[in-house]
Amino acid sequence: MKAQAEASPYDATPYLPRRGGLTAHRRAAAECRGCPLFENATQTVFGQGDSSARIVLVGEQPGDQEDKRGEPFVGPAGRLLGKALDEAGIDRDTAYVTNAVKHFKFTTAGGGKRRIHKAPDLREMTACRPWLLAELRLVAPEVVVALGATAGKALLGSSFRVTKERGTLIPMPEEDENPASGEDAQRYVVATLHPSAVLRADDREAAYAGLLSDLKVAAKALSDGDPSGT
Repeated sequence: MKAQAEASPYDATPYLPRRGGLTAHRRAAAECRGCPLFENATQTVFGQGDSSARIVLVGEQPGDQEDKRGEPFVGPAGRLLGKALDEAGIDRDTAYVTNAVKHFKFTTAGGGKRRIHKAPDLREMTACRPWLLAELRLVAPEVVVALGATAGKALLGSSFRVTKERGTLIPMPEEDENPASGEDAQRYVVATLHPSAVLRADDREAAYAGLLSDLKVAAKALSDGDPSGT
């Protein structure tokens, strides 16, 4: 396994288990060396939540607090997301939450005492994508919410632009569909801003209103039972 990883330093595929559910994948992900980000991160931060969730929320990568605690969305952005989900009528306890990239990428400041988020690049996102696809296959949600550009590109391709495609139901690309959910099953992606972008916005109230509006699109799709509306 190690030789395979060294031959292809940006690919998590050799580390995925051949069988097993989320627990087996979470255990295997803890040992992932599929890209260099593991070298500085504290630990792998795998997804958490309901293993049969109808909705999956995908962020960019763990932040400082998530890296230390080993759980996704437990920092300020996670608290804001929880508030927005509650207002949109989505029970976070029945959702599954994860990130497109499972290790924290950062630069340091203040003599190395402060770790500052640095966006993952395309190679790192692509290397980690097999973990995300495995989570989606195992959970088999009806709706996936892409929180920000990195999540959107991981799910919909490099041409995705969150500012142009947010707040609408977008069919999940065929290659990412889950055969186990049935040939006629169709999953949808709803894209929106990452909660951290709301926290950084000059007009935070307007940015939050946009996030909430987009989440309500996902909530309505779930309540309708058939996201396509057919």
